[in-house]
Amino acid sequence: MMANMVNAINSALEASMKENEDVVLLGEDIGKDGGVFRVTEGLLDKFGEKRVVDTPLAESGIAGTAIGMALAGLHPIPEMQFAGFMFLAFGQLINHASRYRSRTRSSLKVPMVVRTPVSGGVRTLEHHSESPEAYYSHMGGLIVVEPSTPYDAKGLMIKAVRMEDPVIFLEPTKLYRLFKQEVPDEPYEIEIGKAREVSSGDKLSIITYGTMVPLVSEVARKKGVSADIIDLRTINPLDEKAIVDSAKKTGRVLIVHEASLSFGVGAEVAARVAEKAIYELQAPVIRVASNSFPYPFPGYEKYYIPNELKVSKAIDRLLNS
Repeated sequence: MMANMVNAINSALEASMKENEDVVLLGEDIGKDGGVFRVTEGLLDKFGEKRVVDTPLAESGIAGTAIGMALAGLHPIPEMQFAGFMFLAFGQLINHASRYRSRTRSSLKVPMVVRTPVSGGVRTLEHHSESPEAYYSHMGGLIVVEPSTPYDAKGLMIKAVRMEDPVIFLEPTKLYRLFKQEVPDEPYEIEIGKAREVSSGDKLSIITYGTMVPLVSEVARKKGVSADIIDLRTINPLDEKAIVDSAKKTGRVLIVHEASLSFGVGAEVAARVAEKAIYELQAPVIRVASNSFPYPFPGYEKYYIPNELKVSKAIDRLLNS
């Protein structure tokens, strides 16, 4: 089928619910309304209100309920309407979901997938454009996934639901309906922790993920530069081998992400490159990211997040180093 990311995730959820009767969806307006972005549209009619559960507007309660469900043997998939609202559930996710396996020496597990739209570029209001991947990746007990294509979104979601650990599944809002691609009707998995090579080149490596993947791909195409473009797909765990191998191959590394520059995923990637490939580098690692202050009002976001000009200038600077 030709599908956008909304269609692909919906298909993955349906397949997972057919495969495993313990899979339960819960969240604000996910039933009759199909969620704020209609990702769960139609699933209430197919599976009923016991498996597609509308909840109160209480993110901490949604997360806590989902954790309890998981501990009791179900496999919940809670939806948080926007990543900025998800901070209200931070205590539940960090203090409980991420720790139960280690706290109980693996006698208790928390199989759940927390879904939430992330990132900006669509002129939304405050708290609707957050990029929180670094927060959740800092906790070793949480797996953090962020697809950039419909194909990856379906395969990663199905794999996430089949796991026995808590997964934070970040869905870039801008990419929900940006483009369509061929997605198999049948279920399939994409390995968690395995990056995707978007393109192969020998002049520089561009390490990126989420909303920045189509941006950097377009910039590289327009500039005609031979670039390794690596889409991380999974933030935690990182595919260190793909990152380091590409850095050693090209000798120049550009890291692009939408989240704030300071203390972000780019810093972690740069550190891995420095530890494992510094003698192969021909120039310092460059990072392009958003400014390190709160997400601005819609009229200013084009100055805040990375854009074509910023990425293009970084490529020129790197190639001329």
